Amino acid sequence: MSNRLVFAANWKMHHGPQAAREFMQRFLPQADPQAGAELWFFPPGPSLPAVVEAGQGRADVRAGAQNVHWAPKGAFTGEVSVAIVRDAGARGALVGHSERRHVFGETDAETRQKVAALHEGGLIPFLCVGEKLEEREAGDTEAVVIRQLRAALDDVPARRLHETVIAYEPVWAIGTGRTASPADAAAVHQVIREELGRLGATSRIPILYGGSVNAGNAAQLLGESEINGVLVGGASLDADGWAGIVGMADQFS
Repeated sequence: MSNRLVFAANWKMHHGPQAAREFMQRFLPQADPQAGAELWFFPPGPSLPAVVEAGQGRADVRAGAQNVHWAPKGAFTGEVSVAIVRDAGARGALVGHSERRHVFGETDAETRQKVAALHEGGLIPFLCVGEKLEEREAGDTEAVVIRQLRAALDDVPARRLHETVIAYEPVWAIGTGRTASPADAAAVHQVIREELGRLGATSRIPILYGGSVNAGNAAQLLGESEINGVLVGGASLDADGWAGIVGMADQFS
């Protein structure tokens, strides 16, 4: 299993620069560094420099972009390149989040291009995979997750695979209050781990769980050995609440 425990906060379209600064000022004093734990923040683009600045001096605090375009530059109004977010202080980016796939129509082919661009640019892709409710009910969870992994990572060199984080986020659990049971989530994580092995990766790659994670269920999820951290939306928006979840690191790292 990975020896890295990753807590990733996806703020989605919340917390502008001033709110981000206030969040970090309240959060950081409550979150002591934990050995082996990484604290990642994925704020809206304009708030990225504020989070980066607030986290200076803390090796465990890292910031990333919620999305990137695969092209290095060009006439792509509204998009940002890997080089631009890197210059703003990002050290990684989300790829294939369920909202990008199912609200904005991001395809498997596009996730592949984004992963490649991030690897080439020296940033860490946080590749999100997961099934919709109808796919789960049809018994297609494994097939969907494996397809998404292969589409994004097939033929990626092993050294680049190890510069990747995977997040399993069942679409039916995103923002719904429904969460996969710890055992069910761990079973899918095991499938992901096995597929990563077939693709040439070792067990060092962290696999996170995302989907209505909150203070009430985070400890149970993190208690599963297959779950190496969490990718959290709504429950990461409150500084005190997020500090409480992050504080669980000393129980599992």
